[in-house]
Amino acid sequence: MKLGIVTDSTADLPPYLIEQHEIQVVPTILILEGKEYADGIGITREDFYNRLPSLQTPATTAAPSIGDFLTPYQTLLDSGCDHILSIHVSGKLSGVVNVARRAAEDFPGKITCVDSGSLSMGIGFQVLVAAEAADLGVKSALAAVEEARNRTKVYAALDTMEYLRRSGRIPNVVANIGGMLSIKPVVELRDGEVKPMAINRTTSQADDFVFSKLMEMGEMERLAILHTNAEVRARHLLDRMMEKERMSVPRDVLFVNVTAVIGTHLGPNCLGFAAVRK
Repeated sequence: MKLGIVTDSTADLPPYLIEQHEIQVVPTILILEGKEYADGIGITREDFYNRLPSLQTPATTAAPSIGDFLTPYQTLLDSGCDHILSIHVSGKLSGVVNVARRAAEDFPGKITCVDSGSLSMGIGFQVLVAAEAADLGVKSALAAVEEARNRTKVYAALDTMEYLRRSGRIPNVVANIGGMLSIKPVVELRDGEVKPMAINRTTSQADDFVFSKLMEMGEMERLAILHTNAEVRARHLLDRMMEKERMSVPRDVLFVNVTAVIGTHLGPNCLGFAAVRK
């Protein structure tokens, strides 16, 4: 059986891995100052984060259309795929997976849509596991995805809660407290939702908390250091980890400047990680 893999751009997969595994990626939508962009096209991530704090109208995001999914589905089936796994951002944070399911109705029995319960490389690692297990068939690939999901953690230290407050992804009372105290919060993606984890007064304290959570992972199978235009902080996080004795670091650590569609809700100058425990 030939198994095709589809995801959306919030998975944050580097282009070389998309090409290597022949993954179809459906762009989500960024709306910036009244103009729509297919995620990753027409504006760089660096430019987006530089502009974000000074925007007169807050940036917003939207799910792709049903038609945006029909094309890659048809392309994979026409290329000889017997079945497709379509793996997407948490349904509690976005409507993307529901749109994918509606598109899949045009191909009865051919497409299985999966809610990753995650975002960024928390999705990306599930997609990679599916691609690596594709030759084993649908059931084995789905089992591998679920097993990896259960071993994955995603954390992020935010510079402010303002962007999450605007997005409605956390209760307003939590966001308002964060704004009044000028805190640097750390959040975890858990059960498909953004959960506040810690309140820090300074950026260095927030970084220390993220580092402590990274150390708690123990031996890791996969690791991505995530940031929103904060590469210096991201490199420093990995350097600290490398200095620890007996710390097993995956061979291929990814550095990801998180896609604008996610960054719209996090803001610039965030630091985090997605890791899969071995």
